[in-house]
Amino acid sequence: MAKKEISYEEAMARVEEIVGRIQREEVSVGELAAEVERATKLIAECRARLLKTEAEVDKILEER
Repeated sequence: MAKKEISYEEAMARVEEIVGRIQREEVSVGELAAEVERATKLIAECRARLLKTEAEVDKILEER
């Protein structure tokens, strides 16, 4: 089954949710590593999308 791609906005909302849960101490010690890993993967995906978008915008501007 193919991995469902989420939007940049949804990924950032999930990161904010994870950070909020950690700050409010709603994440147990047993869950902490998994939540940090999940947030790290989401951040990496967001960064990749931003870099791709930046490259696309630069290309468009160069063509003008």
